[in-house]
Amino acid sequence: MDGVRDFGNGCLCYLQDCNQGSGWGWSNSGLIVDGDQAVLIDTLRDERLTHHMLEEYRAATGLAARDINTLVNTHADGDHTFGNRLMEHARIYATPECKDGILARPPSAFQGLLENRPEGIIGDFIFELYGPPFDFTGIDPKLPTDLVKEDMTLTVGDKKVELIKVGPAHTPGDMLAVVPSERTVFTGDVVFFTNTPVLWSGPCSNWIAALDHILSLDIETVVPGHGPVTDKNGVRKTKEYLVYIQAEARKRFDAGMPIEEAIQDIALGEFEDWGGSERIVVNLNRLYCEFGGKEPVTDFGSMIAMMAPYAERARKRRAGSSPEAPKSCCPH
Repeated sequence: MDGVRDFGNGCLCYLQDCNQGSGWGWSNSGLIVDGDQAVLIDTLRDERLTHHMLEEYRAATGLAARDINTLVNTHADGDHTFGNRLMEHARIYATPECKDGILARPPSAFQGLLENRPEGIIGDFIFELYGPPFDFTGIDPKLPTDLVKEDMTLTVGDKKVELIKVGPAHTPGDMLAVVPSERTVFTGDVVFFTNTPVLWSGPCSNWIAALDHILSLDIETVVPGHGPVTDKNGVRKTKEYLVYIQAEARKRFDAGMPIEEAIQDIALGEFEDWGGSERIVVNLNRLYCEFGGKEPVTDFGSMIAMMAPYAERARKRRAGSSPEAPKSCCPH
């Protein structure tokens, strides 16, 4: 699955197997080309991966990185921005919230988590998330230069690329890149397909509304932030997951069920096999706080500690054993 896919209409994408390893950090990017002009959609989680991606695009199009003068960051997550320094010659478009997010969670923060990880399940999970093949050493991503405060249109040769703000959803600053003439959308992490969505920001209803907006567009090709190229059916699957966990969490919240029990009680069905299924911990943390009018846990180290036992349990389940439910407690 990894590598460049050329749609034959000036739109290309670079795909990574989203469920390899921990199922975290393996994202997609896009490239829109017309003549000698091009726009790159997102970089990858480190500079080695981004360099390889750019070389693959060069092989497919003849355009070197220096020939691509525009980069769009769809949101702030490091697996879409940590390669930005390799595009330091370019104008970089992103929302103000995206820029803030890059500043708030630099590569050094993830390197610090890795270097100072504790022993045991939590430390093992951190290593799985951020250890090799990822390398954050010395990375200093270039920040966005052009802040998108309202929807706008870029021109790439004769093609129009519409930048549509839809955050807060997955993150506070999510943005779509739509190529109407080619009926193609690069969604960033507004769409996860075969990989579990994670509700870093929300509210969940905003994310569902963003998916409904994509479904309203005249498009047929969807390049998700994580997962294989899809169509509107893949968008519907992301929506199905979010609608389902929102409804199931609400039932349990209204019944007074503690969040720890709710996490264990919700059957994920077909979504159980999507990579990163432990993200239900983050998702229910966010949803319970939405329902109760509380501030959610936002410290990433704390969220990793909350997820680690569930990731371990999922590994054992995939290995064929029947582990007991984790006994750690979410802070509610």
